[in-house]
Amino acid sequence: MTFLITWQLHQGKLHPTLAHFSQLSEEQDKAMMGENVKMIGRWHDLVSGTGVAICESDSIEAVSAYALKWNNDMDISLQVVVDDAEARKLGSRLLV
Repeated sequence: MTFLITWQLHQGKLHPTLAHFSQLSEEQDKAMMGENVKMIGRWHDLVSGTGVAICESDSIEAVSAYALKWNNDMDISLQVVVDDAEARKLGSRLLV
């Protein structure tokens, strides 16, 4: 499954959270995600304290556990999403 994660940092948390994130090595970051979460990419709007990430996993529990490691500092939304090919396949089932 592919997941869309969006976040909004809590008021006053931008600088401390960014400082913490900037000190994480790639290995530490991957360890926080766990073996069952593959990060495709993350994009940060540092000025507004928001961002998005796309990850893949067969386990909603694994993705939720990763998000819970950050939600003390931010509000997080987690959604399952599909790509164009999957959307077309699902959409074709609607044709009568």
